[in-house]
Amino acid sequence: MRNHVVLTVAKGLIVGGTMLVPGVSGGTMAMILGIYDRLVTSVSSFMKHKRQSLFFLALFSAGGLAGMLLFANPLLALIEAYPMPTLYFFLGAVAGGIPVILKQARIERFSWKVPLYTILGLLAILLFTKLPMGTFQAEADRGFVQILFLAAVGFIAAVGLVLPGISVSYLLLLMGQYDVTMKAISDFDLPILMPLAVGLLIGIVLTTKALERAMKRYPQTTYLIIFGFVAGSIVEVFPGVPAGSTLLLCLGLLAAGFCLVRLLSRQEMKA
Repeated sequence: MRNHVVLTVAKGLIVGGTMLVPGVSGGTMAMILGIYDRLVTSVSSFMKHKRQSLFFLALFSAGGLAGMLLFANPLLALIEAYPMPTLYFFLGAVAGGIPVILKQARIERFSWKVPLYTILGLLAILLFTKLPMGTFQAEADRGFVQILFLAAVGFIAAVGLVLPGISVSYLLLLMGQYDVTMKAISDFDLPILMPLAVGLLIGIVLTTKALERAMKRYPQTTYLIIFGFVAGSIVEVFPGVPAGSTLLLCLGLLAAGFCLVRLLSRQEMKA
């Protein structure tokens, strides 16, 4: 029991700490750490297992909040100072989680579905990341129209929060609301934060319910598309081929990221 608690908080720390890393979504990290299914089920079926779901979500959220406060800024500083080695560590972490995703897909034999659905997921992420900033930007008047608009922004951000491979910060940039949201958070501007929070909550519940249904009815298709999402995030994060003395450091961090995630994934299976 204690091991399970520590593991859940540790995974929350990692997800929270990496959410602001460019190209890395919280859903991606949760998926490669092998905790994604539990998160989706705990939210979408909360009323069926209130006590267990509340305990699990509280542990994960506490770890996630601590991760954002403790590690987000240092990680962003590391990426700014040492972009290639840091991003190679994340590439190794993503690669370490691929066996978990493929196992969930229940691929018993190779068929045309494997490359097709993977490519569909990959293309969806790549096309999404090619959209110019502010593509869906809209001006909303003060009053009820603005409240509805902010709730819609929160709803769309929830999709990015739940689905692997989609960055919430990138979605906010596409809608022209990144600076507005960051300023509202720093100023604790409740007239802006409240509609965003309501839209976010509704979006998370509806998205997780749809995902849970898809995972149960069409597990192979769903996980192969998610695998494509994750592969798309790898392409987005890839910083290029290192040269000189940086090569050994990048390879070492690649291996370290891979081993860390494999270790955490095995512990999850034992817990």
